[in-house]
Amino acid sequence: MTQLSFEFYPPKNDEQRAQLDRTVRKLKAHQPEFVSVTFGAGGSTLSYTPETVRGLRQDHGLNGVPHLSCMGGTRAELRELLNLYRALGCNRIVALRGDLPSGMARAGDFRFAADLVAFIREEHGDHFRIEVGCYPEFHPQAEDALADLRHFKAKVDAGADSAITQYFFNADAYFRFVDEVRAAGVSIPVIPGIMPISNYSQLRRFSEACGAEIPRWMARRMQAFGDDAESIREFAADAVAAMCRRLLEGSAPELHFYTLNLAKPTEAVLSRLR
Repeated sequence: MTQLSFEFYPPKNDEQRAQLDRTVRKLKAHQPEFVSVTFGAGGSTLSYTPETVRGLRQDHGLNGVPHLSCMGGTRAELRELLNLYRALGCNRIVALRGDLPSGMARAGDFRFAADLVAFIREEHGDHFRIEVGCYPEFHPQAEDALADLRHFKAKVDAGADSAITQYFFNADAYFRFVDEVRAAGVSIPVIPGIMPISNYSQLRRFSEACGAEIPRWMARRMQAFGDDAESIREFAADAVAAMCRRLLEGSAPELHFYTLNLAKPTEAVLSRLR
């Protein structure tokens, strides 16, 4: 079986903490290479990510990896976070531009992820393996696909070690993107981000926001199931597993699952892959 990694988001209350704990206990049986934690940006939520990373590392014995975002963070705040993560034993960071949290009037001191990558390198040299994001179907705010490629190359030139893609449901989009970045002189691993599907209306909402395309045939099939949640889950797990199989046969280096803090949808895909 290929190497795996999982993404979680930081819980904000006891109920969410219990849910994440249940999910982690189930998924860690798959021996992930690392588990990443999204960035809780802005004010008091800033502490949720470090707390979650600490718990994953100390309570579960997993390689907890924090996301770090440009948005809402000053150089001093980001420096403090990097020092904290280093003290926790982290040697890997997911560096992203991120979105401005709602209610926040200003962005942080860095406008682009490439600036954040350069800052991490300036502060900590090669201590951290730096993962960055990339978009096989291109970033929803990019001027055009070529500009998106330029932005990605800038992150690599600034010192990124590997990349994790936004989720997608079309393997050809991934293969085309990898061909394009290789032609542009980028040689770092490009890890496909996988979104297991548990709820079609939620998926549609996420996809509209992030620019991920749901293929028409998949959307029509899921719509046809109506309120039959079990049939949607079974169909979705089959479709996502078939895409994963194609990605691995096409030499994708590993798979990174966006779990949404749920174990079942990810396990349904993994059980089919085995």
